[in-house]
Amino acid sequence: MNVIGQKIKKLREEKGITQETMALHLDVTQSNYGRLEKDDRRLNVVKLLKIVQILDVNINYLFNEIVSESEPGEDMFNQANKEVYDILVESLKAEIQHLKEEINFLRVIVKS
Repeated sequence: MNVIGQKIKKLREEKGITQETMALHLDVTQSNYGRLEKDDRRLNVVKLLKIVQILDVNINYLFNEIVSESEPGEDMFNQANKEVYDILVESLKAEIQHLKEEINFLRVIVKS
């Protein structure tokens, strides 16, 4: 079942944001974005974090059935979002370091 995609679509429509606008912010085509709403298996962490920022929503809302409403004006990029973001950043830093090591290794091989 495409629960996350349905929630994203509902929030997007409630906020009056078009698929084209979402696609622009996510750096994908409109048709690609439309498929994200229809098939949430296409979502990755990076896109998900961008979506919650664009929609100004708590990431927990997308994964939980019941989320308490926040006060108007409350910063929705709250602690839960920050923790997910921090984990992602550390993961990407480790991946970058790994790729740098592979590049250096390949340079050595090419030179010999």
